[in-house]
Amino acid sequence: MAHKISCIELLPLLVLSGFLFPGTIKFALCTGGTTSGCFESEREALTKLRGGFTDPSGRLASWVGKDCCNWRGIVCSNLTGRVVEINLHNLYVDDSLSGDLKPEQALGGEISPSLLDVKELKYLDLSMNNFGGTKLPGFIGSLKQLTYLNLSGASFGGTIPPSLGNLSRLQYLDLSNCFAQSQNDLLWLPGLSSLKYLNLGAIDLSKSADHWLRAINFLSSLRELHLPNCFLSKLPLSLPFINVTLLEVLDLSNNNINSTSPGWLFNLTRLVHLDLNSNSLGGELPDEFANLASLQKLDLSQNSLEGELPKSLGSLCDLSVLKLSVNRITGEITDFINGLARCNDSQLENLDLGNNGLSGNLPDSLGNLKKLRYLQFLRNSFQGSIPRTIGNLSSLKEFYVGKNSMSGIPESFGQLSALVAVDLSDNLWEGVVTERHLANLSSLTDLSLDKMYQNISLAFNIAPSWIPPFKLRYLNIRFCQLGPEFPTWLRNQNHLKTVVLRNDKISGTIPDWFFQLNLQLVELDVSYNQLTGKPPTSLTFVDDQSNVDLSSNRYEGPLPMWSSNVTTLYLRDNHFSGPIPPNIGELMPHLTDLDISRNALNGTIPLSIGKMTTLTTLVISNNYLSGEIPRFWSNLPFLYILDMSNNSLSGPIPREVGFLSSLMFLILSNNNLSGKLPSSLRNCSSLDSLDLGENKFSGNIPAWIAESIPSLLILRLRSNLFTGKIPPQICRLSNLHILDLSHNSLSGSIPPCIGNLTGLKVELTDADTERYEGRLTVVAKGRFFVYDEKILYLVNSLDLSDNRLSGEIPEAITNLVRLWTLNLSMNHLTGRIPIDIGNLDWLETLDLSSNNLSGPLPPSITALTKLNHLKLSYNNLWGKIPTANQFQTLNDPSIYEGNVGLCGIPLPELCPGDEKQPQSPDNGGGNTKSEDGGDDLERLWLFLSIGLGFSVGFWGVCGTLILKKSWRDAYYGYVDRMKNKLIVAALIARRTD
Repeated sequence: MAHKISCIELLPLLVLSGFLFPGTIKFALCTGGTTSGCFESEREALTKLRGGFTDPSGRLASWVGKDCCNWRGIVCSNLTGRVVEINLHNLYVDDSLSGDLKPEQALGGEISPSLLDVKELKYLDLSMNNFGGTKLPGFIGSLKQLTYLNLSGASFGGTIPPSLGNLSRLQYLDLSNCFAQSQNDLLWLPGLSSLKYLNLGAIDLSKSADHWLRAINFLSSLRELHLPNCFLSKLPLSLPFINVTLLEVLDLSNNNINSTSPGWLFNLTRLVHLDLNSNSLGGELPDEFANLASLQKLDLSQNSLEGELPKSLGSLCDLSVLKLSVNRITGEITDFINGLARCNDSQLENLDLGNNGLSGNLPDSLGNLKKLRYLQFLRNSFQGSIPRTIGNLSSLKEFYVGKNSMSGIPESFGQLSALVAVDLSDNLWEGVVTERHLANLSSLTDLSLDKMYQNISLAFNIAPSWIPPFKLRYLNIRFCQLGPEFPTWLRNQNHLKTVVLRNDKISGTIPDWFFQLNLQLVELDVSYNQLTGKPPTSLTFVDDQSNVDLSSNRYEGPLPMWSSNVTTLYLRDNHFSGPIPPNIGELMPHLTDLDISRNALNGTIPLSIGKMTTLTTLVISNNYLSGEIPRFWSNLPFLYILDMSNNSLSGPIPREVGFLSSLMFLILSNNNLSGKLPSSLRNCSSLDSLDLGENKFSGNIPAWIAESIPSLLILRLRSNLFTGKIPPQICRLSNLHILDLSHNSLSGSIPPCIGNLTGLKVELTDADTERYEGRLTVVAKGRFFVYDEKILYLVNSLDLSDNRLSGEIPEAITNLVRLWTLNLSMNHLTGRIPIDIGNLDWLETLDLSSNNLSGPLPPSITALTKLNHLKLSYNNLWGKIPTANQFQTLNDPSIYEGNVGLCGIPLPELCPGDEKQPQSPDNGGGNTKSEDGGDDLERLWLFLSIGLGFSVGFWGVCGTLILKKSWRDAYYGYVDRMKNKLIVAALIARRTD
């Protein structure tokens, strides 16, 4: 068979003999194995491979002709002519950030077994395609020559075929984001003895939780290991031996690893990149980090690490990236920064310590880290001034120190010529900002500067003629003294996209030169100033999600409108008047948020609002709008806040409102609405707040409110015409914390199940403190209080006053231990005050007045130590008013008037046994004795003083008369004369009559 030997088989001998040069050989001229530069068997194999693929965009259109080595993605060996590389990576996915993502470019289908005929294949890349969940065939493990296999993002289904463990020559394996829908194990992994790179990111390895590290430890050649988001929860703290000592890159991020830092980790002395971010690592950072002397990138952000920053981190002079944000690290950072600064040539470029509990001042040594490009200190407790040495960081591009307690900005800050973005928001800045603070910020595009509190103590004093060296794109200055005039140093800022000048004491008008900058804006916020004149309607908004906020100014005239690109429009709290433009829906069809409340708008609600099909928030409260509520609600499927309160709207609630399945806040209070509640509202099952107070609604309170809207937090139906009984189903509203049914005509008894309202019994959770509940008027302490979203979640109130309720107060009401306000006044309640009323130890307001309650005040009532508003008047209560604890301060007699049986301070009626008790003093009338037996002691001193006074007076007069005869004669003579005068006067008076 020697005559069958091809030139390909003889080629190595010819090359070694010096007869041929590999670079000049044209294999297409050889015969016996190839024709036209490609082995026929491999060409046929590739043709069958293409036949198994779906190729909607024709990416494989070049796979025609006889020379397969020239086909797209095919590479042949220059030495043997065999196909050694198939690279069908979907390049279009890589361009997604530039908007060129074209999923239709992805290959699909299945892999043909003909691939096995490409026997010299070393490189296979099918990444970022879409095989639609088809299984990866096991015969891939028979491609024994493979050194490179990349299937990342190719959307294969099933599990990783164990046959991959047969690829003993494989050096690079990337299966990330490929087998995300099933659990996989790693029992096949130890067979990959040559592996240098392994990426199994986003593959569920939870089945390997107990042995994944042991499987990895067999790979002694491994240089890079990437296992992010693999559902790993266990990280062994020790290993019998460590075999992956060549490891340079370790990525275990975005798992749920819950442990302290393992000891074996610090034996990986060649580590250059360590990423453990977004896990649950706890404990303190160990000093053993000093062992990782080659470390250049360390990311431990978003864990639960505690303690102080170890000095060992400051000794890693090769570090270029250090991220420890979102942990619980505390203490000062002076020693840590000083350690980094002592490096002769610190390589640190990225330092991220944000969202921790670090405190103290930033040290001057920070200025020695001269290669810093990114500096993140957000959300800590740093104080004092930014160090003056900040000006030395000539490479710094991003600086974030927002949400701290810093107070000073040095003039050297203006020397950061490379600075692009800076966030100084939410601090305690004070002093004056001049042009020197901004002098050389020639690269600056993003500036955020505001105060943590509204007490403005940071002022801008910039010369009107100063022209900045920068061109800002993003400007956010809030709660500063930027005014009184609109800042003239913005007159050359024609690159601005975002302008936020909120609460900056700016008055007057926005100057014409600002409109002439021809800005292409995405946000304009000049709210909470004193701006007047013409609203800036001529400004252009180019983004399809642009925001305009002119709230809380002094703008007048008709309601202004903008282009269709504006999606959020806040014009509340101005002096706009006239009707809402009838074509508002055509002018701004893409609005998602519209707030025009607290103006002087009149007329009816325009029907064109129904054309804003993406509207999520509609707030038109506190105006003079009239007429009926239109019926366009079925066109607003995403609406979740509807507030029409404090207008003059009339008529019923349209049943179409019930089609708003996304609605969370329905606020129609203080109008003239009437009729029964439409049953369609039961479809609004996501409601958190239902406020229909101060209207003329009638009928029974429907039971479906509780049955169909179980998530209600607030139910306010006060001041209507509701009749019938309180439906016991209301007790099922376990989240309810404000219930106001007052000022109706409800009858029957208070449901005994009222004590089941869990929202009035349990402590708040973190989720409760973060929830949004809007704005609400609540009656407490006998007055109206308006609570906004900052505190409304804390308010717990039950108000059933001014109805016709009868029966006893249910004892179960004392289970509502988180109540702030309890008002049951102006009803026909009988019986006694619940004996355990003292359980309501959070109670501040208690009003049980104008009922028919009887009996004494229960002793436990003195346990209400937070009580500051009490009304028990006009009942049939009797007995002594207590004087302990808070009741010493509740000294207004009107609290108890109308109860003929009550006695004691502060009433004028004394209790039996208290007749000799002195009247209440001017300072409050309470019993001020602090020791037992104080009354007896006073009585003793009273008797002694009376006896002593009697003795002194008696003996002072009578003793003298007894001892001195002349005084005695004079005294009796005087008495006789007076007696004779009185007799004569009486006789004269009788004779006159």
